[in-house]
Amino acid sequence: MDGILFLTELVGLSVYDLKGRRIGRVRDAAVVPLIDPSRIDRFLIGVGATWLSIRYDQVREISLHGIRLADENLTPYHSDDEYILRVVRDLLDQQIIDAEGRKVVRVTDVTFRLERQPGGDVLLIEDIDIGLRSVIRRLVQGVLPASWVRKIQAPIRPHSIDWAKCSILESDPMRRLRLNVSNRLLEGMHPADLADIVEELGPDDREAIFAGLDNETAAETLSEVDPDLQASILESLEAGKAAGIVEEMSPDDARDLLLELDGDAAEDILDEFEPDEKEEMEELLEFRAGTAGGIMNTEYVALPAASTVEDALKALVENEDVLENLNTLFLTGPADRLTAVVPLARLLLQSSSTPLASLASESLIKAKIGDRHSRVAELFDKYNLLCLPVVDDDGVLAGVITADDIISLLRNE
Repeated sequence: MDGILFLTELVGLSVYDLKGRRIGRVRDAAVVPLIDPSRIDRFLIGVGATWLSIRYDQVREISLHGIRLADENLTPYHSDDEYILRVVRDLLDQQIIDAEGRKVVRVTDVTFRLERQPGGDVLLIEDIDIGLRSVIRRLVQGVLPASWVRKIQAPIRPHSIDWAKCSILESDPMRRLRLNVSNRLLEGMHPADLADIVEELGPDDREAIFAGLDNETAAETLSEVDPDLQASILESLEAGKAAGIVEEMSPDDARDLLLELDGDAAEDILDEFEPDEKEEMEELLEFRAGTAGGIMNTEYVALPAASTVEDALKALVENEDVLENLNTLFLTGPADRLTAVVPLARLLLQSSSTPLASLASESLIKAKIGDRHSRVAELFDKYNLLCLPVVDDDGVLAGVITADDIISLLRNE
């Protein structure tokens, strides 16, 4: 052998005792992720109608000719063991996520690395096979000798995925916990890529992914998911988890999503909010659809009109969570009325004592809460804006609309 063994070769292999007598044949193999995420911890052997379990340390030798034992103290296998991941039952023909390739794939075969160790041979899951070679192996499994199959597939280029780059789909949250199934790989993906994957999955798998993601990643991903699916995903989650995700979303996105939910579901989620955040969200929900108030974001940085660059820098440090989408500061006068806007880029190379008012844009372009979407889009187009402040009837700053909001609005319309 060349140091590898395929699942299609492993299943059906004869198992021999210390005297070389055949005990039975391999039906499945299992990993115990809490102990080792890739090592085959036990082999499940069919002996007539009975299944026996063989620990990895009871194996002396593994080859295409069979498995030879070093210990015959075998135990019956209980199929309700939820701490193990069975390769045939839980992986073969199942969908998994290729985190590196950013796609959902179906497992056709599995490649094991065979390691010769002093205590006995050990199998480790190396790759998930999805290409033509694995299809051929499946078609002729049990029909042709393994050595022949290897010669037939030799000219074909392998198509596989590193097991370490795969994320298992498990819809049962308790079993995910028992198996120590982590979403670490998914949380490292770009939210737009993860959203594409989520849209390919069924409802149970979508719920499982969002239930396991941290709230920030889940919020960023949900914002990228097709709007037609967003509400159903959120409604499938426990109210506390759903609220944690919504709280991480931008206020305008959160408002739009809550409006799409069933009334009771939205209320259950809002009940999980902190009192101040709940009050703010309820105020946003009152704005009429189709207006500037309905798409504005309440995350912005505003300072008194007499502030300096030093004051602005301190405010930016205090509002680090909104910096990613921030390009403008707002100045307010008496009664919090908007007086000026300051492009953030103008702070560069200025002394700390420079008054912000001296860096303000010459024209103050703003929208009112009740302005229609068409009016808002017209202002962005006419003045080439990156953001647009929104004020109430008294001129008090209420929120801001960004170019991203307008792009999303026009795309949806």
